[in-house]
Amino acid sequence: MANHKSALKRIRSNEKKRLRNRFQHKTTRNAIRDLRSLTKKKEAEKDLPIVVSMIDKLAKKNIIHSNKAANIKSKLSKFVASL
Repeated sequence: MANHKSALKRIRSNEKKRLRNRFQHKTTRNAIRDLRSLTKKKEAEKDLPIVVSMIDKLAKKNIIHSNKAANIKSKLSKFVASL
């Protein structure tokens, strides 16, 4: 167990950040899943910018790697174009 006050605070703050990151990542994954399940092009085109924005935010905060974000965005835009 940690001995210093700052280490105890770091443990608490890390746990809060972990939970926040987990929530944001899961929410984004669900949004991606919902976008892939759409069959109408209009709806998909409307939702794509929202999902891309969520992915960009994850990459900016280093929750996912920037290359992974680019790959996901590429695949999603390709999917929407193919509808």
